[in-house]
Amino acid sequence: MNHYERFLELHAAGFVMPNAWDGTSALLLAQAGFQAIGSSSAALASALGRLDGRHALTREEHLANAVLMQRLTDLPINGDFEDGYGESPEDVARTVQMAIDAGLAGIGIEDTSADPAAPIRDFDDAVARVRAAAKVAKGRIVLTGRTDNYLQGRPDLDDTIRRLTAFADVGADVLYAPYPTDLAAVSAIVKAVAPKPVNVVVGAATQIVPVAELLALGVRRISMGVALYSRAMTAFRDAARQLASGDIAAATAGMSFREIKQLIADANAR
Repeated sequence: MNHYERFLELHAAGFVMPNAWDGTSALLLAQAGFQAIGSSSAALASALGRLDGRHALTREEHLANAVLMQRLTDLPINGDFEDGYGESPEDVARTVQMAIDAGLAGIGIEDTSADPAAPIRDFDDAVARVRAAAKVAKGRIVLTGRTDNYLQGRPDLDDTIRRLTAFADVGADVLYAPYPTDLAAVSAIVKAVAPKPVNVVVGAATQIVPVAELLALGVRRISMGVALYSRAMTAFRDAARQLASGDIAAATAGMSFREIKQLIADANAR
């Protein structure tokens, strides 16, 4: 199977899709046995010293990052492409085509607007953009339709379900609303868009919930967002503090650079 087919098949039983931000983080996830990886616009922006937000990164930077991770790991990569990079549905369709041409397995399109006064696009506009993406994506890349209601401080379950069901109706393969307030909301979303699969990101309502419980609710994809990047930065912060206190041994404990180099060398030799 190609990357698209492999990625689509994973959604049948459910799986964890961790998010990486560079080649080495992707390789470590592949080494751990994960079968697909998501990119993270927030983690990549932070790694480059930029604040996450609409178009903190260019479309080309996002694409190059995702392609790098796919080349190194030979795993399906789901691209986090924010609002699809463009004001019109045609612009969004062009972005999806670029992702297909690059060989990505999946792409997400969200309904954000970058307007602080109205951060979520009007319903008809949001649906039109997903419809345009779906026409290009069908049978070639897994399309995730996403609403950021909760992420933008609009915890409106009814509108969230209205948007997700509309995205499903116009051709989105997977539905996603980041950070619902509780598991009851997760369950309601799953039931509303069934039989299409739902992605849930680890957050306040799901962070301590075992994977098996989320899958039992009907969730079919569990992503990490920036959680792993934040964990890595926590470890780096702790090491920096240890070094500042004079404890070189504690600050430098961990895998050797030789191991990292070998990981990259093996990937490039395939």
